Amino acid sequence: MTSVRRFRATDLFKFNNVNLDYYTETYNISFYLQYLARWPNLFYAAEAPDGTIEGYIMGKTEGRGKEWHGHVTAVTVAPEYRRVGLAGRLMDILEDISENVCDGYFVDLFVRVSNSAAIKMYEKFGYVVYRRVLEYYSGIDGPDEDAFDMRKALKRDVKKESVIPLKHPVRPEDCIFF
Repeated sequence: MTSVRRFRATDLFKFNNVNLDYYTETYNISFYLQYLARWPNLFYAAEAPDGTIEGYIMGKTEGRGKEWHGHVTAVTVAPEYRRVGLAGRLMDILEDISENVCDGYFVDLFVRVSNSAAIKMYEKFGYVVYRRVLEYYSGIDGPDEDAFDMRKALKRDVKKESVIPLKHPVRPEDCIFF
């Protein structure tokens, strides 16, 4: 049975099986450690009984005023553990903390426009496409790729203003939160 627990620094030596997916953004070790140090309550691992990392979620809080929100930096599940609800369990944790501990207005994430399976999954979780971000992802083997900024309103956003879609695409530099 899978257990979900806080991510540990030593998990960085055990999560290659999760990160070897085309759609999973990978970062350098210092990036993961920065998140672990700064937002430990928004970084979780799903672990099999044998200690294998099945998936993880890492997030942060950012923004000011009505832009204060939880952000999903990465959520990924190893291929052999997909379609059993693990991503949903991880997302529920981050959303719950963003809403009830951090008092955010919404949770957001970025997803490649070509990743239709992930987009459908996020829509099933209640996320909507808020805006298209042009050339958000660097094209290592080809052209840069656009992203959808998807959002889910939390209870603090009573009028759901944070999820009203923008009509025009934006550039990555327009997506900076402080």
